[in-house]
Amino acid sequence: MAAGLVTGFSKFSIGGMGLIILPIVMLAFPGPEALGIVIPMYLVTDVMAIYMYRQNINWAVLARLLPLALIGIVVGGWWLSGIDAEQFTVMLGIIIIAILILGIWLDYQSTNIMKHPFVIYMTGLFAGFISLIANAAGPLLSLILIEQKLSKEAYVSTRAWAFFIINLAKLPTLYFLELISWETTIISMQCLPGLLIGAGIGYYVLRRLNLKQFKWLIRGMAMIAAVKLLVF
Repeated sequence: MAAGLVTGFSKFSIGGMGLIILPIVMLAFPGPEALGIVIPMYLVTDVMAIYMYRQNINWAVLARLLPLALIGIVVGGWWLSGIDAEQFTVMLGIIIIAILILGIWLDYQSTNIMKHPFVIYMTGLFAGFISLIANAAGPLLSLILIEQKLSKEAYVSTRAWAFFIINLAKLPTLYFLELISWETTIISMQCLPGLLIGAGIGYYVLRRLNLKQFKWLIRGMAMIAAVKLLVF
């Protein structure tokens, strides 16, 4: 329920809270099986988002990002198949810290390099990999899309469709790894009340948020989650 609340709020407000959703689920389901519980929840919010934002999609940007993202998903599946629950927990903590450091560094650096086609392709690859094993590709995809100088409407729509396609593409790999099943889907659907409440809250409070302060609050929560994964 808590993970659903955060997911709904994040999807329909400022985003960026994906770093803490998987650690929340792992409080109840430690290990890679948490990935199979999270993905149906993500897809529900993705469908809601692409219905709301179905215009002004920049397909040219998606065409550069998504092919290598799909390769990254396959590589992530191969990597995930060879680790146990303890190694997965440590790896997730390290990835969260790395994403946080990257985000803070880019706050104070010029990001013109993010417009280069090669960087876009590589970002797609890493986004697919990180999305599969940690559900934490949001900052990478958002960074690339921001640097394409899209309109606000095009940014929101393109971002929503990128997440929907990537999350949909993860299903076969998670099924092959036996991390998603009917049982995990039933568990995931228990989050729906929290998800809908979170979506409503996110939609209505977005304009009242101090975005800069809220961004640092999210980073602080993600850092606490990462430390917990690494230490406990």
